[in-house]
Amino acid sequence: MAKRTRPPKDAPGPTPPPAAKPAMRNRFARTFRQLFTETDEDRLHEDELDPPRPFIEHFIDLRDCIVRCALSWVAAMLVIAPFAPKVIALLQLPLRSAGLEGKVSVQGLEVGTGFSVFMTTMLWGGTILALPALFYFIARFVFPGLKRHERNLILFTLGAGVFLFLGGVWLCFSFTLRLALEALMALNVWMNVPTEILRADAYIGFVLKILLAFGLAFQFPLMLLALGWLGIISAASLRAHRGMAIILIFVVAMFLTPPDPLSQIVMAVPMCILYELTVWLVRLRERLANDPE
Repeated sequence: MAKRTRPPKDAPGPTPPPAAKPAMRNRFARTFRQLFTETDEDRLHEDELDPPRPFIEHFIDLRDCIVRCALSWVAAMLVIAPFAPKVIALLQLPLRSAGLEGKVSVQGLEVGTGFSVFMTTMLWGGTILALPALFYFIARFVFPGLKRHERNLILFTLGAGVFLFLGGVWLCFSFTLRLALEALMALNVWMNVPTEILRADAYIGFVLKILLAFGLAFQFPLMLLALGWLGIISAASLRAHRGMAIILIFVVAMFLTPPDPLSQIVMAVPMCILYELTVWLVRLRERLANDPE
């Protein structure tokens, strides 16, 4: 019977399987470069993007874009008009969540209050409903003059912008409005001016302005991300100015929110988190763009 021999101690062991992480990283970097950077093929077909045309043709295209946007906006307002009473009832839900139902009522104090509230709801609701059509017609006018990677960046920015806008509106509607109403009503009681009746037009305008402020505030990190992906700003500069950016975020939140610290914190903290995420994404873009093929 043959005697089994042991391999020497310094003999190399079995070769481990190659790690899948570098391969996945390379595929991700290749996909990123194909989507968001200019390739050699793009440079070859650069002259085919938008051939030179007379100025009058560009002016006609701009006129058609404006007319289509206006018609889409009017159509969206007409669609939202029958649902205006339901929208007003929806905007009063923060009063219920703040425990003010039965204590505070929203009423019209003038003859034309109903018409004023109806027009406000139709204008704002129609604008929000028409946004996809507006973006589409504007893109049809602008995209022929853009390069492929620039179009991809704009599409990504628009998609992320819609998501962040809806996220800001949801955060405001679910938490901030309730906290703001509780704080403001408590302040009224403390100042011996308890409020039991709210003017309908003033209350609807207050709610819509706060919702819009949250939605627009959440676009600020996206603007920084777009500038970073275009190479205008770097992750190093964003990190170097982090302290100033946080102070600016809290100052902006102070002006855009009702005069209570809780609303300011609810807006500022998510924006600070989004700022840090922006720094990380810009850094990721720099690393992927500089990776060798």
